[in-house]
Amino acid sequence: KGGFITAQARETADSPSGFVFKGCTVSGVGLSYLGRPWRPYARVLFFKSNFSQVVDPRGWDPYVGKMDRKGVIYAEYGNFGPGADTSNRVSWEKKLSVDVWEKMTSMSFINEDGWLQRQPY
Repeated sequence: KGGFITAQARETADSPSGFVFKGCTVSGVGLSYLGRPWRPYARVLFFKSNFSQVVDPRGWDPYVGKMDRKGVIYAEYGNFGPGADTSNRVSWEKKLSVDVWEKMTSMSFINEDGWLQRQPY
């Protein structure tokens, strides 16, 4: 029924964490933001994913109105579908280079600390 898809938090700019959504489908009922920063260095990426009409045209919510968003990395690349139009996104959404996208969507970044091998499947 709407809300926020993510609320990621990083305490420092050099923290290796972040949410990477690669080849996903975003659907549901009611408008939803792709995310809101929970801490000053939040990082969320949506890469080549299918966005239905549920994605709010602004894309991202500032959460705390006066929070400094300079360290927040919210970005999208190559998404498609009715919710993928970025013409009305917030001004502080990041535009990343192709090199950065390749690094951050690679398995070496996603699995940097080996968490995938620790899953029970």
